[in-house]
Amino acid sequence: MFSRVNYISRAFYRTSSVARSAGVVHGRTRLSVTKYPELKRDSRFQSLNDKHIDYFRAVLGENSVVYDKDPESDAIVHYNTDWFNLYRGTSSLVLFPSDTAQVSSILKYCNENRLAVVPQGGNTGVSGGAVPVFDEIIIKMSRMDRIRKIDQVSGIAVVDAGVILENLDNAVSEHGYMVPIDLGAKGSCHIGGNISTNAGGLRYVRYGSLHGNVLGLEVVLPDGTVLENLSTLRKDNTGYDLKQLFIGSEGTLGIVTGVSILTPQRAKATNLSLIGLDSYEDIQKAFVRAKADLSDILSAFEFWDKDCIEVVSEKMLPGVQFPLSSEKPYEFYALLETQGSRKEHDEAKLESYLESLLEDNIAKDGVVSQDIKQTQSLWAWREMIPEGMTKYGPAITYDVSMDIPLLYKLVMDTRAHFEKKGMIGPDKDYVKLIGFGHVGDGNLHIMAATNRNDYDLQKQLDDFVYTWTAKHSGSVSAEHGIGISKIGYLPYSKKKPVLDLMAKLKAQIDPRGIMNPYKIFANKYILSALGCKLRMDVYTGTRQSRE
Repeated sequence: MFSRVNYISRAFYRTSSVARSAGVVHGRTRLSVTKYPELKRDSRFQSLNDKHIDYFRAVLGENSVVYDKDPESDAIVHYNTDWFNLYRGTSSLVLFPSDTAQVSSILKYCNENRLAVVPQGGNTGVSGGAVPVFDEIIIKMSRMDRIRKIDQVSGIAVVDAGVILENLDNAVSEHGYMVPIDLGAKGSCHIGGNISTNAGGLRYVRYGSLHGNVLGLEVVLPDGTVLENLSTLRKDNTGYDLKQLFIGSEGTLGIVTGVSILTPQRAKATNLSLIGLDSYEDIQKAFVRAKADLSDILSAFEFWDKDCIEVVSEKMLPGVQFPLSSEKPYEFYALLETQGSRKEHDEAKLESYLESLLEDNIAKDGVVSQDIKQTQSLWAWREMIPEGMTKYGPAITYDVSMDIPLLYKLVMDTRAHFEKKGMIGPDKDYVKLIGFGHVGDGNLHIMAATNRNDYDLQKQLDDFVYTWTAKHSGSVSAEHGIGISKIGYLPYSKKKPVLDLMAKLKAQIDPRGIMNPYKIFANKYILSALGCKLRMDVYTGTRQSRE
């Protein structure tokens, strides 16, 4: 019989904007332009002047404009920097629109005056997509946080793009529904940002991606045109499904200002179990059996290695006993969640499943939560891993996808490669390297904490991780987007005809290139789509497609 979990005797951690703003304390990272010297400021773009500032103040009001000529000033530098402190731009202007009309006025003016912009939500991304590279104007969506409508019958919610994910979940929960995505950053990330990166989250295995749950979008195009398509229909087969074009586009085609999203019924019974296992092969066996035995109620299947427990124990929950205490830690841990409508029925199925894992020596030990506090306590050990890594030093994080049997092989091969070079260890370049992720959708998060802000360390790790992923037919980005961090690696996952069509769509919708330039595509590649004679290797920074 599985033991019962003891409640963590401290306030349960939930990522908040306050926690995130204080997350990185390792000194200011180098400017992105020094890390990516092949990126040059697009000569088509104007520089800000007093006339522009006066216009924005007239449209938005004095309190909705933050301007400082010095991009390093305390007033503006945190808008220029991503949360992991890996990317930093030099914008001097942040705008805070409060409605779609203001966004339209901003973009129309910027398009006419050739002013580049970067949309920014909660700024919890990890690929540098939400911060400027040069002096792009930051359009901060935090004041567009209105929940416009919740249909109590269908569960369809229509909201502003700046609504914080956790706030949306709390709002629909009052009517018995839940948001279909759940992220560690839910206390600060925006639903618009989630859509722009096509975030997957912890319960993808049950509820799928935003491509399936978003019913309609309101988008402001680069010229200020409002594309109002906030459909609340689940079935609408009238021509192109244009909303799909903006899901995952990272603000390069327009700014999402409104969202219509289908929220499923909130489960009446949620059960959570943490198990310890000796090998990644056993993780796979447990997952296969979970799909067979718990298929109708399985909502999450997370895994992590033993080093992740050390991270959380040392940096996030010092002095708190891990629920699976043993003489030595197990090699791997899995967190299984079920969600259903019949508590006793679900508990019996889970109990039977867990007992079978013990009997067949797949799992070595485990705990089962008994109430919401215990459930939150178990989830804390998983959700605290990323922030815990930032406490060791500047952190580098990856979200790659591949066939499930290969997930942990990437972690092992990465460790072996850099250990051979003498670069991993407490007093080495990479202080710690860990692996964790979502088994159900083949999404691995591999993270390294470094001993200093050094782009060369990131570059070496980038090259190995992405080359390995491409070699094994994986994706260099499972859910965090391309941003600036992967523009040189996009051809590892997309072949040239696909990239050409993407660039043509970008050029057609945003011919002046003002929308989040230098992201996804290098700006020179966009120019090639407009007719310039440039080779593919200019775009990829001397990298070639796998063809």
